[in-house]
Amino acid sequence: MRAVVVGSGVGGLACAIRLAAMGLEVLVLEKQDGPGGRARVHRAEGFTFDMGPTVITVPPFLEDLFATGPGNPRLYPDFPEEEGLRATERYVKLVPLDPFYRIHFPDGTHFDYKDDREHLLSEIRRLAPEDLEGYLRFEQDAKAIFQRGFLELGFTHFGSLLDLLRVAPDLLRLDAVRPLFSFVKKYFRNPKMRRVFSFESLLIGGNPLSVPAIYAMIHFVERTWGVHFAMGGTGALVRGMVRKLEELGGKVRYQAPVRRILTRKGKAVGVVLESGERIDADLVVSNADYVHTYGELLASEDRRLHGDWRLKRTRLSMSLFVAYFGFRARGDEGERLKHHNVLLSERYEGLLRDIFLRKVLPEDFAHYLHLPTLTDPSLAPPGHHAAYTLVPVPHNGSGLDWRELGPSYLEKALRYLDEAGFLPGLMDRLVYTHYITPDYFQWTLNSHLGNAFGPEPVLWQTASLRPHNRSEDVKGLYLVGQSYQPGAGLPSVLMSAKMTARLIAHDLGLERAPKGLLEARV
Repeated sequence: MRAVVVGSGVGGLACAIRLAAMGLEVLVLEKQDGPGGRARVHRAEGFTFDMGPTVITVPPFLEDLFATGPGNPRLYPDFPEEEGLRATERYVKLVPLDPFYRIHFPDGTHFDYKDDREHLLSEIRRLAPEDLEGYLRFEQDAKAIFQRGFLELGFTHFGSLLDLLRVAPDLLRLDAVRPLFSFVKKYFRNPKMRRVFSFESLLIGGNPLSVPAIYAMIHFVERTWGVHFAMGGTGALVRGMVRKLEELGGKVRYQAPVRRILTRKGKAVGVVLESGERIDADLVVSNADYVHTYGELLASEDRRLHGDWRLKRTRLSMSLFVAYFGFRARGDEGERLKHHNVLLSERYEGLLRDIFLRKVLPEDFAHYLHLPTLTDPSLAPPGHHAAYTLVPVPHNGSGLDWRELGPSYLEKALRYLDEAGFLPGLMDRLVYTHYITPDYFQWTLNSHLGNAFGPEPVLWQTASLRPHNRSEDVKGLYLVGQSYQPGAGLPSVLMSAKMTARLIAHDLGLERAPKGLLEARV
């Protein structure tokens, strides 16, 4: 049987690997001239920049993927026993980061976030001693959410509202449905601690003021498995996935944008490329944006549950402005900065409301500053650093004209890093700059309105209320990636790929669930 996968993002490649391990003939079609989707690489003048995700957590998920083999898609068990990274090391080298993040506050203080419990307590004691007892309560409750929401339900495909209703009492008991920031405020009085223990949902496109408190589990996801970096950048991980797929007989075809998913009698039968070429298939997997998949790749007569009315009601995540820059090293960059840096502004709640709700471009901004050459100097010429700084901005539903705003916003973002003392003298040390705006997400990555993370992970777009991985409208059409269950972020996308592959195996009769496994998990 032939499976066509639309898009070579991490989710598309991971799903393709598992399908190839099942014995299917797999062809991945990619619009761009290289793999990765959001995880593409930008190279220029000796610098290598990851354009997308850089925070790698839960390495056992990658080990599970790279350990697949012919006839062994490894759809079960859900969480493999610790096996080290022997299979992964054949394709990419992962190194742990310490600390995970350095969180900088406007008053010049910082919080080093890591998996060492005693260190976390010492950081709280140093900055907010009044919140020590509150952290102990938060730790206990966040761990309970992690155990139920991630370890037990992480790979559950919520195919119906009934599946969600089965677990709703547990989530209510854990207080996991109230807004995350409201949940965090129960435990912390100090504004700094409230930011430290709520900001991480922004890394998956979620507003801490709106996403459900189930995302408090991220604290324990990271504490359990750490935060890692792929030497050579996330692009090295993507290249390893392509190599794994090709070893299993799968193929990736570049510069092959898909214009339409073809159907016959309500079943997906292939795709048509922009060039007019038709490619037949027994099933189609879309790694593309949810609104783009249903609104652009399918004919309107093929859509019943995902008609225009539903697409218009979908609440989308924010977008991003990302400045990529190479600069001459001074030698002291590692004194104030770490590999991952979160630069918070004076405002927090107001800034979030501007971006997510009012959809205006604030005068102030928060940055995520990525400085990977502190870990891997090979990403820049000798004596230089490669970095990017990411600023959350409204998606293109805001009406902002980024063709006009882009150049001045680039200078504003970089000048801030210089003048605020994060990278003193940066403007005089720059040797290369490049940037992307919401327009890049909309027109290059085909993300509706330039959203960066798919549907925003608010409560009414979570679990069975988030787009499903098996299409209800078209038989033989499956979906994978951040737009679908369980959501955005590298671990979730890898989970999505496994869930989608499991659904396909179940529908084709190629894989049976172990005895006693809940039907919701299939």
